[in-house]
Amino acid sequence: MLDVLLTLPLVLPPTVTGYYLVVLFGRNGFIGRPVYDLTGWTIMFTWQAAALASFVVAMPLMVKISRAAIESVDQRLIDASYSLGHSEGATFFRVVLPLAKKGMIAALSRSFARALGEFSATLMLAGNIPGRTNTAPLAIYSYAAGGNWSGANGLVLVFTAIAAVFLFIANRFSKRVF
Repeated sequence: MLDVLLTLPLVLPPTVTGYYLVVLFGRNGFIGRPVYDLTGWTIMFTWQAAALASFVVAMPLMVKISRAAIESVDQRLIDASYSLGHSEGATFFRVVLPLAKKGMIAALSRSFARALGEFSATLMLAGNIPGRTNTAPLAIYSYAAGGNWSGANGLVLVFTAIAAVFLFIANRFSKRVF
């Protein structure tokens, strides 16, 4: 059940994920209302909302790729660690994590690149307030919708270069893992 819950943002349209985030964290949401009642603060239409939406949409990639990297560690090495008297925790930190490190770096790079490109869930939770909550994808959309093609082109090129760097890093680290 936890796996399904963590994977849902990967397969749901980002607008649906954004809607769920509003239902959870909005001023009248399950989490948002108690926070607002206690503090008078709401996450809606803040930069924190943009970060939360990007995180939630990108997290399934991080979880799935990291899990695959961890599961790819040779069971014989884990068993050898146990036979040497190491606990499960010690084995995880001394054997599994170091051996899964490249895959986890690939997971981090891919999920970060995905988070950079988040549009719909961010728009639902954070809005598109210039200078406050607009992200690169939202700014590109605003430029294009307003006919500012040179501004959109510039951001698209910068965004493409940044995404390409993160994908290069991910591919560099995941080459021998999967």
